[in-house]
Amino acid sequence: MHTRRRVLTWAAGAIAVTAMGAAGVKLLEVPDEATAPWQRAAEGYSDPRLDALGYAILAPNPHNRQPWQARLMGEDALEITCDLGRRLPDTDPFGRQITIGFGCFLELFSISAREKGYRAEIDLWPDGEPLPRLDARAVARIRMVPDASLSADPLFAFALHRRSNKENYDRARAVDAGVLPKLKAATVHSGASVAFGASIEANRVAALRDLSYRAHEVESLTPRTMQESIDLMRIGSSEVAANPDGISLGGPKMTLLKGMGIMNRKAMADPTSTAFRQGLEMFHTMLHSAMGHVWLATPGNSRTDQIAAGRSWVRVNLAATAQGLAVHPLSQVLQEYAEMAPLYDELHQFLGVEAPSRVQMFGRIGYGPALGHSPRWPLETRLISA
Repeated sequence: MHTRRRVLTWAAGAIAVTAMGAAGVKLLEVPDEATAPWQRAAEGYSDPRLDALGYAILAPNPHNRQPWQARLMGEDALEITCDLGRRLPDTDPFGRQITIGFGCFLELFSISAREKGYRAEIDLWPDGEPLPRLDARAVARIRMVPDASLSADPLFAFALHRRSNKENYDRARAVDAGVLPKLKAATVHSGASVAFGASIEANRVAALRDLSYRAHEVESLTPRTMQESIDLMRIGSSEVAANPDGISLGGPKMTLLKGMGIMNRKAMADPTSTAFRQGLEMFHTMLHSAMGHVWLATPGNSRTDQIAAGRSWVRVNLAATAQGLAVHPLSQVLQEYAEMAPLYDELHQFLGVEAPSRVQMFGRIGYGPALGHSPRWPLETRLISA
């Protein structure tokens, strides 16, 4: 879900172009085995719970950490918990963004179960909300209930086509204002209290472009938050295949550069390096290609609010996909550490969101290039025994 993934990709590209004169060559390719779970979801499993889980694990999530664990219970239920080793303690110290990722997961689970004729009865935080930090308590317990009266959710048709599109958008193509009500309508789901906001006005878009980039600079130039990204880099196809999460820098070119010693984590972490600076410049171009912005706010900041925001966010992403519109979450400005606090406050003031309400998700929209699937761990690796 985070934009930080692209600055490292682009910095990698800068190194590659300098080293190999490879301008215009596709640098990043994801090994087929790392994207197999997308095809496996379409094929289905022998258990309706697994069918729904097959789609749920494709949910957008911070840093592609895929923190979900599922334990099957009896014949018709399951419990969802967080793999605590997959949290992001520096950029997401309270686990708010990870929790939003679980909301995306649960919404994809629900609409996928519905497609098979099951109602997913979701009991959130059955052992209480974990505060102030996300812990090992169950995120949800779910029971699958057959229900012949259910109608399919039309957004399900786009589950395998949804992307978090982090590329440059077409600055010559304005976002159709008629799309925004469709995105807002998609956020409505049972029990949610999430406010949708959007802006495509030129002066506001310009201000939010600038704010987004300044937030990115803060994260990139704060050593501990940048290092969190560096530590999760997967450089070369073999690393991506072995660990299909985190920041994927795969493909034959990256594998070659790694073997040559040109592509390495030390260079990527050095803010004085040419690659790092070129990466910032390229990131500036990308963020300034935003043709509009969308955001979601909740009345409070409880874990239940965060789950609701995640459920709404993935629905916005699916609805945008249906309209041919790209969406890219910009999470930096919402992160909760001291260096980001001034920009966090600036965003809330600019959007007119006053405490105790808060912005949970913020992103850019526009028309971008088609993308392939991102890596995912196979479903069986997300299942745990009793």
